[in-house]
Amino acid sequence: MILVFGRSGQVGHELAKLDGVLALNRAEADLSDPEACAKQILNHRPTAVINAAAYTAVDNAETEEDLATLINAHAPASMANTCRDLSIPFVHISTDYVFAGSGQAPNTPDAPTNPVNAYGRSKQVGEDRITRSGAVYAILRTSWVVSAHGSNFVKSMLRVSQVRSELSVVDDQIGGPTPAARIAKACIKIAQDLVHDPSKQGIYHLSGQPDVSWFEFAKTIFDDTGREIELTAIQTSEYPTPAKRPANSRLDCGSTKLTFDIDRPIWKNDLKEILQDLGEIQ
Repeated sequence: MILVFGRSGQVGHELAKLDGVLALNRAEADLSDPEACAKQILNHRPTAVINAAAYTAVDNAETEEDLATLINAHAPASMANTCRDLSIPFVHISTDYVFAGSGQAPNTPDAPTNPVNAYGRSKQVGEDRITRSGAVYAILRTSWVVSAHGSNFVKSMLRVSQVRSELSVVDDQIGGPTPAARIAKACIKIAQDLVHDPSKQGIYHLSGQPDVSWFEFAKTIFDDTGREIELTAIQTSEYPTPAKRPANSRLDCGSTKLTFDIDRPIWKNDLKEILQDLGEIQ
């Protein structure tokens, strides 16, 4: 049995659907209490642990960095330490936000990290603590997670377009939309492989292809649903937010394919399935 933290999140929701998984919600394992998370692992004695839970309110983290760090760093560190003590693998989901987002080349797993906001800093601290824990671990960085569950860009665009016929969307931030279901399956594959071959541990990337801007992503959403929305491409500077966003969220996923035979998902195919689940298309 694989124990999952974060059942209510996008990836955790997808993980809970898979065989051999026990997914815990916030009431069962609150990441603001790292010791409680460790106790759940000790009580269940799983074959592996996947942490799909996180503080993801990027803008709020600017004023709640201590809370974000508690959830995104201290709790995963407690999980990793417990997994080390039980000699079981730990898989942790991280983010492209650990990078500064400069340049245009895809970030490799060993590229220098330099987060530009509090959320990214909290995730970077979590990565650092996991890598130093002594556990057999895999950190899977991903970007622009989407699904029919929870809060994400697809659902936001659909919601806003119900009351507005004209939208302005940022066109100078580039990344790969990544279906939560694909991340979930990748986490299971990685956890299972680590059970048999701990030498595969390390930091990996998974994002959807092709890389696009938020504007291009929005256009595809509305093209697929047939909604007649007038879209205007704008620069990040025209849409200020409390937290700075990386301009380049491209991720090099080559080592994930090489080590685990996991391909980058073609997000346009998965988007259609998400829109079908939401009842937007047949």
